[in-house]
Amino acid sequence: MSRAESLASAVVKRELDALLVTELVNVRYLTGYTGSNGYAIVSPGGRRFLTDFRYASQVEREVPDEWTRVIVERELMSDVPEQLPEGAARLGFDDANLSVRAHATLAEALPGVELVAAGGMVEALRAIKDDLEIKRIRAAAQLADDALQEVVEQGLDGRTEREVAFALEMAMRRRGAEELSFGSIVAAAETGALPHANPRDARIRPNVLVTIDWGARLDGYCSDCTRTFATGEAIGEDARAIYELVQRAQQTALDAVRPGPTGKEIDSVAREIIAAAGHGEHFGHGLGHGVGLAVHEGPRLSQRGGDAALEAGNVVTVEPGVYVPGELGVRIEDLVAVTAEGHDVLSTLPKGLQVVG
Repeated sequence: MSRAESLASAVVKRELDALLVTELVNVRYLTGYTGSNGYAIVSPGGRRFLTDFRYASQVEREVPDEWTRVIVERELMSDVPEQLPEGAARLGFDDANLSVRAHATLAEALPGVELVAAGGMVEALRAIKDDLEIKRIRAAAQLADDALQEVVEQGLDGRTEREVAFALEMAMRRRGAEELSFGSIVAAAETGALPHANPRDARIRPNVLVTIDWGARLDGYCSDCTRTFATGEAIGEDARAIYELVQRAQQTALDAVRPGPTGKEIDSVAREIIAAAGHGEHFGHGLGHGVGLAVHEGPRLSQRGGDAALEAGNVVTVEPGVYVPGELGVRIEDLVAVTAEGHDVLSTLPKGLQVVG
């Protein structure tokens, strides 16, 4: 069954006559289209793809024949009413992404048609990756790991955080990355206490911890990984103890990843270990998130992750951290595919504390 067919079945279950898909990541997932302007309309009896003349040739290459391709001469939203199945009375839309203005335009153009908030329908399909998707995520992870290995072998001490981030980007792009999954984080010493620190022009000092969080996008799919390094042996016993704590929490939570537990339960595995060591207030983010065409997608591993159980095909991060304000931060993150038997770690770099010059 194709992705569009799976979504059509979900449309029937929601008692909708059609679903309008406007978020481009979801459009790409359904159709393979990589352009910057396109809508998909899925109904039980048809699949229609809308774009403008700029992408006419691209659509012929990318969008499969199960879709009726429509080249629109005006704004895409204005053409939606003409593309709906005859007699449609209930149209689903993605309420998380459709703007108020677009919703008003659609409502005005469709008098008598009920607009039904139906966000998350495509995302629910995206959360379960097929073998090809996992292969692509694994390849993106390997590319990113190889790039970081190259950069770290050149040393960290004395380079600025921004220089390291730039070198890492270039190393990923030379290996074929389309772009970064997100702006790389390179955070040394006390800046490591900021989970989403921006790389600075400050030089990395000896004998400090350096957290690097990076990822590559390859064939549309993202990777995401974090490692924390030391720039000397004299980082201090407290720093070593925190590193060992985070590593233990990360490995224990990783070992718990399998079909069945909820994201909240997996999060608790790491959180309880960190809290028992007196650092509960220093772990303020969720344990992880789904990764795929977007670097942050479902499912979530957090205390707000809901009661949905992990399933085979989920790809998630496991990334506990301890952040001591004004002192240091440690985060260790792996990218993990949930399998029928348990899990498969897609990240390849070692997790023991590495000392680099």
